[in-house]
Amino acid sequence: MPFAKLRTCASGISRRRRVLALTVLAVLALASPAHAQTSDLTSKKAFRVCADPANLPLSNQAEEGFENEIAGLFAGELGLPLQYTWFPMATGFVRNTLQANRCDVVMGYGQGDEMVLNTNHYYTSSYVLVVPTDGPFAGVDELSDPALKDARIGVIAGSPPASHMVGKGLMAKARPYSLMVDRRYDNPAGDMLEDVKTGTIDAAILWGPIGGPMVKQGYPDLKATPLLAEAGMPRMFYRITMGVRRGEKVWQRKLNSLIRRNQGRIDAILAQAGVPLLNQMGTALLEPGQ
Repeated sequence: MPFAKLRTCASGISRRRRVLALTVLAVLALASPAHAQTSDLTSKKAFRVCADPANLPLSNQAEEGFENEIAGLFAGELGLPLQYTWFPMATGFVRNTLQANRCDVVMGYGQGDEMVLNTNHYYTSSYVLVVPTDGPFAGVDELSDPALKDARIGVIAGSPPASHMVGKGLMAKARPYSLMVDRRYDNPAGDMLEDVKTGTIDAAILWGPIGGPMVKQGYPDLKATPLLAEAGMPRMFYRITMGVRRGEKVWQRKLNSLIRRNQGRIDAILAQAGVPLLNQMGTALLEPGQ
């Protein structure tokens, strides 16, 4: 056989061997634990939820919060028992719970956070201004209202409303409250509402899903008004999702389907709790049933 023909034949065999070798390597890679579908990490025996054990009105270890109720709804729809991993909602929460595969979902997670893969949002809410119902600020619904010029306003330090207050010259008499705390020992939202009740401060600004339910459940002489008219950044409304591990697209789609099918029941739980519900653009309150 001529040398050229031998070389061509050898070259063809070599190419086939390379293709075969690459195919085998690809199959082995896909079969290896390091490249397994991350959705396989999701428990098939329980609906495993990561939650704060002392974060009412959202969640607590006695399962009295509205997020506990929504988690119970989903567990029922999946036909699985509800299982919790409790950890304070502070630095290291996701790392020590979801990423450590101690649970499969975080309820009530802000859309767009890079630490998790977000589901579709299941509600939108905003910060609220809490004031005495019969006081001079009862009609105020935006921070630029002149009535607030000399008001003593409680605000969580480092939160979006604090940035807006700086821009509107409202920080001179403001009273800051801690942002990152262990709710088993500290309760800044409760402290703020007590201070409004006693007149220590004139108003408080709280995240609506915290302030709205707390006012409804324990402060009949106070009112919580969503702050819908604040322009510019940072925004004052957020779409709330469930967080799952990055890459778990199958699990994400399953939860998205559950959200879509049960949106009416979710809305009813949130409304009953006192959470202010907004349209997805954060521009208007939703009427019951919308």
